[in-house]
Amino acid sequence: MSIEMKTKYGQIDISTDVIATIAGGAAVDCYGIVGMASKNQLKDGLTEILRKENFTRGIVVRQEEDDVHIDMYIIVSYGTKISEIAHNVQTKVKYTLEQTVGLTVDSVNIYVQGVRVTNV
Repeated sequence: MSIEMKTKYGQIDISTDVIATIAGGAAVDCYGIVGMASKNQLKDGLTEILRKENFTRGIVVRQEEDDVHIDMYIIVSYGTKISEIAHNVQTKVKYTLEQTVGLTVDSVNIYVQGVRVTNV
């Protein structure tokens, strides 16, 4: 599936996998994020942290009419404020997709799937 954008030069189709990869890369750069989790935890395993090539399994990109919505499943670091991390991820993902692809995202929904103690 792909997201369709219409410009004055024509139509652009961007794969949802590309959008998910860009969004996942932006999310894991945020402070307090341990990694991405799978959206199907029972099927894929409860403790699995997704690697860069599997970000699409932890992100759902939906297009409803002209609106684009992104659902992200993340694992946060222990001892951090979850609401602040979620807000930072939302703003960074929106900004990154706007700057790199020119795509305006209407909502970024964050689902915290776990908390991990990181070794410092």
